[in-house]
Amino acid sequence: MKIAIDARKLRDYGIGTYVRNLLRHLSRIDNQTEYVLICQPQDYGLIEELGENFRPVAEPAPPYSIREQLLVPLDLRREAVDLFHAPHYVLPPLTPCRSVVTIHDCIHLRFPQYLPNKLAYAYARASLWVATHRSSRIMTVSEASKRDILRYFRVPESKIDVIHNAIDERFGEMPPVEEIERVRERYQLNDPFVLYAGNIKPHKNLERLIEAFHMLRRGDLEHVKLLIIGDEISKYATLRRAVHKYKLHKHVRFFGFVPDRTLAVLYRLAGVFVFPSLYEGFGLPPLEAMASGTPVITSNVSSLPEVVGDAALLVDPYQPEAIADAMRRVLTDQALRDDLVRKGLLRAGEFSWDRSVRRVREIYEEAAHA
Repeated sequence: MKIAIDARKLRDYGIGTYVRNLLRHLSRIDNQTEYVLICQPQDYGLIEELGENFRPVAEPAPPYSIREQLLVPLDLRREAVDLFHAPHYVLPPLTPCRSVVTIHDCIHLRFPQYLPNKLAYAYARASLWVATHRSSRIMTVSEASKRDILRYFRVPESKIDVIHNAIDERFGEMPPVEEIERVRERYQLNDPFVLYAGNIKPHKNLERLIEAFHMLRRGDLEHVKLLIIGDEISKYATLRRAVHKYKLHKHVRFFGFVPDRTLAVLYRLAGVFVFPSLYEGFGLPPLEAMASGTPVITSNVSSLPEVVGDAALLVDPYQPEAIADAMRRVLTDQALRDDLVRKGLLRAGEFSWDRSVRRVREIYEEAAHA
């Protein structure tokens, strides 16, 4: 059997994490199937390291473009593949073979106000319709996302498989002492800090996090800092304005993108990890923080309660007072901290990329021979 996978987002956040772990674990469990990986030309080296049965095929068409709707099907036809896996919601209508798709969330339908224009909304809705109706099977990452798919599209529930994400192995490993000290010194981390890591987009709710941090610093916690890690910060001037509004420019730091090794250390140095997102298909950062032994506060909406279980403090993300109160409790109550750390380590251990990717591989077989 010859399987093609769209790997053009290999270096991205979010879906990129999914693609990297999918390919890494497929290479460990399957050295017989021929995999054709549609990728960016600069990713040839990474793909060739996977094994002899993984072959890169360059496709420069950018994701979410008209060109990909035409050129990806041509790649599939030329390679004569038996099955195509689209690891995000774009499945070209002209796909010439059986297909499976991973739909991580329905955020564009739940929050259309965050899209740049009505055309973007129409493109997203049409792409999701094609993905749900033309694919042989649909994979998603949480029961919450499955409910959203069923809410927006009339497909049989039996067509959808929930396969949870998991965390990269490095977050469960203690970094060397010298690496921890290097990060602490480079970023001048001399005070206790609250940490957020993830994409910088409106639904991540960072304006309310900054407001909650302002409330937290009243009283005896004015020495605490807030670190926000994520790409594209420059696109959201509202965050800078929020910092200026509360006169927090000396206490809130934006780091932008940091390497994974650095992120693993920052998780371990943080006093608490706060993830107040309004919507997540899965939400990997809280699990990464748990695996690093860091107490977690996150939202009580969408998939997040499903992911963290009883191992985090859940708050109403629309209430800055609730976020501030939870941060204050974690930073001042050692017994609560210890309990969250213990439960978090256990919870993170319940998710396994190996187990999840083995199930994906089974679905490939089922879809190809249906």
